[in-house]
Amino acid sequence: MIGISKLYCGTVEPSDALRYGRHSGCLPSHLLQFSKDKKPVVVWNITRHCNLKCVHCYAHADNNSGDYELTTVEGKKLIDDLAGYGVPVLLFSGGEPLVRADLPELAAYAVEKGMRAVISTNGTRITPEKARILKEIGLSYVGISLDGMEQVNDHFRGVKGAFQAAIEGIRNCQDAGIKVGLRFTINKRNVDEIPGIFTLLETMDIPRVCFYHLVYAGRGSDLVKEDLTHPETRRAVDLIMDRTREMHNRGLSKEVLTVDNHADGPYLYLRLLGENPERAKEVLELLQMNEGNSSGRGIGCVSWDGSVHADQFWRHYSFGNVRERPFSEIWSDTSEPLLGKLKDKKNYVKGRCASCRWLDICGGNFRVRAEALTGDVWAPDPACYLTDEEISETV
Repeated sequence: MIGISKLYCGTVEPSDALRYGRHSGCLPSHLLQFSKDKKPVVVWNITRHCNLKCVHCYAHADNNSGDYELTTVEGKKLIDDLAGYGVPVLLFSGGEPLVRADLPELAAYAVEKGMRAVISTNGTRITPEKARILKEIGLSYVGISLDGMEQVNDHFRGVKGAFQAAIEGIRNCQDAGIKVGLRFTINKRNVDEIPGIFTLLETMDIPRVCFYHLVYAGRGSDLVKEDLTHPETRRAVDLIMDRTREMHNRGLSKEVLTVDNHADGPYLYLRLLGENPERAKEVLELLQMNEGNSSGRGIGCVSWDGSVHADQFWRHYSFGNVRERPFSEIWSDTSEPLLGKLKDKKNYVKGRCASCRWLDICGGNFRVRAEALTGDVWAPDPACYLTDEEISETV
């Protein structure tokens, strides 16, 4: 997760994180990525059931529910363990998390236990009453997925009317006083929609947007050919930085982030180096605190059936199940071969990743994407768009 507005526009300084000792339990949410202890943010896919049919769904969600999901009682037991382990944020996802009637109860329980509870949703099920309930339980944030304006979004979502329903969900969150933001997954079919997303931020007064790079997992595995080329990725990231800076210069305070390609960090730094060398030094310090990809360390995932994964995209490999062992035990057990290596993956990456000058601030990028395309977990991430010259130690 690369905070474009934080880094490129200077809305966060290194001293901001240092003031809190960089401890995840003390840091405010907008500084959490700079924590030193890297207690995992946990994504809990509480259901595989979904009312939409998104073509790029990493969870292979469908409209069928089953008895495999953790029950409310099992969910509260999981939350007790996560809170005791020091997990700072519990992100409820799916499928569509709002199809579970006990979501408000579970989220409220997480808040009672001292965690920040957030949800990732398609937004179509957020009625005024549901928004009021989510506000009352102390939900910290609602991230609503859109993949473009109406025609493009509804194509991706597989259901006509999904865009307008999501817009209503956004309005209902705003009316209830809940912080709401957008989630947008970039690919060839919708990259031209990025300007429209920025316009929507402004016209609807939405404070936050996350632009996700495509990860080859779930139904997203079928979209590998729809991923941007390296030059196209650079142009997209440049556009995001340009639009973020333009809004910032007009006094519009929006939080803009890119997610799931940590090459964005060095790329942003190199751009700033030519524009503002003094700020570039501060950004480099912040990127070093961020440490890049943190799958298996600073982020983890619990699936609907209790399986524990390195992140929400690595569903084909489980470290164990919370029905059999607590998450805290599973996550701390470095005798598990893959988990142990992911916690120290800079010693295992191969090829250009192993010799890259940015390894300490990129963290080797996405191992699951490398595995999906090459069959080798430790191969270079094929989505890294930095040139050999840009990653060379001699530059």
